[in-house]
Amino acid sequence: MVNNAATVGRSGVHDFLLIRASAIVLALYVFYILGFFIITPEVTYDIWQGFFSGLCTKVLTGLALFALLIHAWIGVWQVLSDYVKGNFLRGVLQFLFAVTLLVYLVVGLLTVWGV
Repeated sequence: MVNNAATVGRSGVHDFLLIRASAIVLALYVFYILGFFIITPEVTYDIWQGFFSGLCTKVLTGLALFALLIHAWIGVWQVLSDYVKGNFLRGVLQFLFAVTLLVYLVVGLLTVWGV
């Protein structure tokens, strides 16, 4: 068992709730994008850019990116704490994954808000 808790939540129950809430946010975002494809007969670059230039889409995409960050971090932490027994190696891997996830979040937000 790992004594060092480097999770997003304060406890296992909190992590469980965060995973479920982030999964719901991601599912709703997928339905939102699917709805766009269903109601749009032809998707061109201009239509796609117009869709992502709307405030609602930008906010929902930012929320989905943040939910993905939380979901991925808790999942990575659980896998690393279960399968990587060396404290140093686990710490290095957690750091690398955290930096990677934060870079994904920043690049995603800059991309969406740059439209």
